[in-house]
Amino acid sequence: MEDLKVLEPFPMTGPGADQFPESEERPEGMRSVDWHAADIEAMVDVRLNIVYQSLSGEDQHLQLFLPLEIEHIPVKPEIRPLIIFVPGSAWHRQNVWMGLEKARYFASRGYVFAIVEYRPSDIAVFPSQIRDVETATRYLLEHREEYLIDPNRIVLWGDSSGGHTVVSLAVERPDLAKCVVDWFGPTDIEKMNCYPSVRDHRSPDSAEGCLMGGVSVLENRELFQKANPLNMISDEVPLPSFLIFHGSRDDVVPFNQSVRLYEKLRECGKDAQFYRLEGAGHGTKGFTSREALETTLDWIREKLQ
Repeated sequence: MEDLKVLEPFPMTGPGADQFPESEERPEGMRSVDWHAADIEAMVDVRLNIVYQSLSGEDQHLQLFLPLEIEHIPVKPEIRPLIIFVPGSAWHRQNVWMGLEKARYFASRGYVFAIVEYRPSDIAVFPSQIRDVETATRYLLEHREEYLIDPNRIVLWGDSSGGHTVVSLAVERPDLAKCVVDWFGPTDIEKMNCYPSVRDHRSPDSAEGCLMGGVSVLENRELFQKANPLNMISDEVPLPSFLIFHGSRDDVVPFNQSVRLYEKLRECGKDAQFYRLEGAGHGTKGFTSREALETTLDWIREKLQ
């Protein structure tokens, strides 16, 4: 029987494993794996299906991803930035799990990441989606002590129809967030079919028509201008910083929709950065790349300083 000395628990004084003694054991035939600490900076705590409101006969939920605290480390955790992410769905019912890779990536790097469910257009028309995201943000701020959220470092992020939602909310409530990330979101709906697309964006049963209750876009232009966030951007009103991504081969939301947003922001003297993803489609190819996530992370870090 081996004569082993019983040891007391090692005295850890801070998070991480760098201070813990490394094992010197190297049995014959064992192989090693090199890894980089920057790839994953923290484990992730997942809180699913949090009801933030109940409207239109349904519960609306948050999927929450938090950097995991190690309970036995006696270090007071710091408050963290909050990213509100709104997945696109043509304003229909969302598949909230499509944001998982973003949630895992950002939560592991110290962000509270919330995937927000809004009411689909078949049960609640515009601007219900904007109101829902606003309510979800308010809910999280009311629970900021529980989730360790910094109310002064909030990011609104959405893709496709979710991009339209967060941009619309940001220009209506510029005090709500410090920066906005818009990935290939519609802006000027009336102009969408003036550029190549595989979808009809004008008829009453189109995604855009359904957003307003099943009406024709061209026959209700004044109504649809209410859903155009460009109309609320002016020289006089300060806005958060904007980061825009759009694929050069987007076959659903024309690339020009982001061009219009970017040019209006620049025309009015706002802080905006626009990235064209060469050869990328509607959320495909380049949008799943590490380069896209790292570029977004670097930009957010800079703006939240």
